[in-house]
Amino acid sequence: MTQQTYTGSCHCGKVRFEVDVDLAAGTNRCNCSICAKLRAWTVSVPPQQLRVLSGENETSTYAWGSKIMTRQFCRHCGVHVYGAGHLAEIGGDFCGVNIACLDLDPQTLATLPVRYFDGLNNNWQHAPKETRYL
Repeated sequence: MTQQTYTGSCHCGKVRFEVDVDLAAGTNRCNCSICAKLRAWTVSVPPQQLRVLSGENETSTYAWGSKIMTRQFCRHCGVHVYGAGHLAEIGGDFCGVNIACLDLDPQTLATLPVRYFDGLNNNWQHAPKETRYL
């Protein structure tokens, strides 16, 4: 795959976005406290590659702890849509897009490569020892 533009939305459709990304380059799973509870599956892109098309004012923001990232949730259906943050270990400013919100068919989802991050221990260059639950 090469970089393509994908569309996506929350469950109720009030928040819509598009993102330019090469999904074959890898997606992310993390074991930090919030990612583990959400079972978050994301793709990271530079901020300019994510464009909110509608509903930006329909989101609620959540940030915790060291404020590495803020997450945007649709305030109507509750779906985590995307987030933004800064982490030097992965290249600085980034947006994390929820893979489950992209308009992709199950066959495409099944082929996406996944990188694992040990965010629980701030060990961003390594995968956690256990990833089966992520």
